[in-house]
Amino acid sequence: MKPRTVKLFAGACILVLMGVAGFGFWFSSKACLFDSPWSCVLFDRNQALLGASIASDEQWRFPPANRLPQKYVTALLIFEDKRFYSHSGVDVAALLRAVKQNIIAAKVVSGASTITMQVIRLSRQNQKRTFKEKIIEMAHALRLEHQASKTQILSLYAAHAPFGGNIIGLEAAAWRYFGRDAHQLSWAQSALLAVLPNSPGLIHPGSRRKRLKMKRDQLLLRLKNNGLMEDTTYRLATAEPIPPKPVPLPMLAPHLLERVKSMKLAPGVKIITTLDKRIQTRAQRIVQRHADGLSQNGIHNSAALIAEVKTGKVVAYIGNSAPLFSKDHAGFVDLILAKRSTGSILKPLLYAGMLDSGDILPQTLVPDIPTRIGGFSPKNFNRTYLGAVPASIALARSLNVPAVRMLHDYDISRFYRLLKKFGMTTLHRNAEDYGLSLILGGAETTLWEMTSIYASIGRALLDDSVYGMIKHNKPLWFIQSQERLAQTLPVSKGACFQTFDALLNVVRPGLDGAWLNFESSQKIAFKTGTSYGFKDAWAIGVTQDFVVGVWAGNADGEGRPGLTGIDAAAPILFELFGILDTGTWFTPPGNELTLIRVCAKSGYRAGQYCVDTKEGQVLSAGLKSSPCPYCRLVHYDLSEKWQVHGECELISQIKAAKQFVLPPVMEWFYKRFHSDYRLLPPFREDCNKEKSNKNMSLALIYPQDRAKIYIPLVKDNERGRVVFRAAHRETDATLFWHLDDAYVGATRKLHNFAVQPSFGEHVLTLVDPSGASVQARFTILKKE
Repeated sequence: MKPRTVKLFAGACILVLMGVAGFGFWFSSKACLFDSPWSCVLFDRNQALLGASIASDEQWRFPPANRLPQKYVTALLIFEDKRFYSHSGVDVAALLRAVKQNIIAAKVVSGASTITMQVIRLSRQNQKRTFKEKIIEMAHALRLEHQASKTQILSLYAAHAPFGGNIIGLEAAAWRYFGRDAHQLSWAQSALLAVLPNSPGLIHPGSRRKRLKMKRDQLLLRLKNNGLMEDTTYRLATAEPIPPKPVPLPMLAPHLLERVKSMKLAPGVKIITTLDKRIQTRAQRIVQRHADGLSQNGIHNSAALIAEVKTGKVVAYIGNSAPLFSKDHAGFVDLILAKRSTGSILKPLLYAGMLDSGDILPQTLVPDIPTRIGGFSPKNFNRTYLGAVPASIALARSLNVPAVRMLHDYDISRFYRLLKKFGMTTLHRNAEDYGLSLILGGAETTLWEMTSIYASIGRALLDDSVYGMIKHNKPLWFIQSQERLAQTLPVSKGACFQTFDALLNVVRPGLDGAWLNFESSQKIAFKTGTSYGFKDAWAIGVTQDFVVGVWAGNADGEGRPGLTGIDAAAPILFELFGILDTGTWFTPPGNELTLIRVCAKSGYRAGQYCVDTKEGQVLSAGLKSSPCPYCRLVHYDLSEKWQVHGECELISQIKAAKQFVLPPVMEWFYKRFHSDYRLLPPFREDCNKEKSNKNMSLALIYPQDRAKIYIPLVKDNERGRVVFRAAHRETDATLFWHLDDAYVGATRKLHNFAVQPSFGEHVLTLVDPSGASVQARFTILKKE
């Protein structure tokens, strides 16, 4: 082949390869121009800014908005690229003009860069402005115009343009310089942000700021001359000052912001939450004010959560009253998610479960007496006993002894399964490991989870065909994650309603029930809780519209005197409810409740010997509950001073009467608080030795059978004494005390007896004059 032919062939090959390469460059899929990290930015439901964190490269770079504000776009195009919508990435006319100006000036005085070319330059990390780099920018600009719309190109520019210091992008600049969304900017502010990327250093303090104002005002004049602004608007705009310095960003939900960051969401996602900035701001102030007061008692942390009952959407999220980045008091801990001892906060769930199963009715009397079950001996918070108390009142007063006895009757494993069905996920041990302490704070949960469970009870009382249950029973805060799953609670609506009805009677802080006298007072079903050692204070309340959960304490677990639910958490809860708009109370689920006659004294289903009865609403399971066990037929002589029976009195001389009679121990405490309680008279002397009813008059209060007792040392290392207690139905009865079959003394009327047993096992026996007796075995422990 001739050399000329070879050269022509080689040239043709080169042209073909260049054409193929050019074609591939032009039509290749658009590569990602920017891979810069974004700030995590949090907005409320109305897209008001709640807070933001700086990007990983230490720049404030907010994710771009869905659309750009028109004022800014207009100002930008007038200043940077007035033929933006007519060129294809390179403005030829502007380029020729720039070449002419640069030749005349013998230096670069005009660059003729279009906005599209500036996007390319920003994506290439602002390479040196050489002729070669300009050609590369043009080529990339032409390709970008082919692959993206004009709107997309403007958005790329606005999102990545420099605005001085470490502020990148229009959204970040609008908030950092003016404290507002870009769509709320004035003409002067929009014009300033249009000219600033051209000379971002002018924003810094100093004489250069006069040049910045001059550039802004020149742009405003061009806008007026182009008929885009009226004279009055122009004069007002030029009178606006240049912002003195960046303004602080709001920090209204810092712990939720950190939670969002930990979720590793797709970069550049605009996080729109369900929070309400107005409620969040006021709630944060309330929590902080109370936290400042609690800190005087060494209580340094508080948290609160507010959510809508119907939807589960969170409207306020205060993860910790201590500052997020403070080294003191563990401000970095999100206490809404922290596992803490439950205290008494689970008691309403047991109450609802027992109502639903028919184990109790709302007014059923439950024992409130000294109790020992195995090695567990619960005590009421006030260290007193009422003898017997209606179940609803026991819940409202948060009495520990009735709660433990109710759990024992209901069964621990059964309650454990019920909690799981309610949505409690923090139970990490077996039911047997928790034991009866489960109802008094032996388990741990989070404020997030418990507030959600209480909300689900309220939601069950609404029209579930419309609202249903929220998946996993958890309140929502992230609008894009709203998932619903039709579920049902493990208890009926009727049980939910009667539980909330009981919680209306919980004593409110500082009011002591006086709220009932005011028609304007809100009905709030709420429960407080205090963990062992005064380490956790809880308060959770529900209305038809909102659920509010509050926790107070120390993040490090330090207990403090006075750290109780009613004193530390409840005042915050009620002030938070004060900023919420709540409607009417829940409507009773009439189709699940039936009116029956119940005993006015015991609250049980009325039996044949109940004198006073009243109407009460019960669930279907309650229709099968036991009749009153405390009302019975008592036989008196005609004087009604003595009990008699057919073997010691003529039938014609016996008067039968229905009477409410409690067991001796319950009676012994109960009669002190109920002056109307009628004691049984003793049997007449010729009747009282009958074997029937002997043991019904005598009971041992302490010690209980199989008790283990430790007697501490007193002064001079001398061992102290232990006081045993008994109860007898006859007020002036004499009891005879025997220890290990040896008589040790007698008591009359008040049956408290102090002894000093030796170490080891013993048997205590009590006998009354009729021959009735009780016995208990106990062990005196020796501390090693």
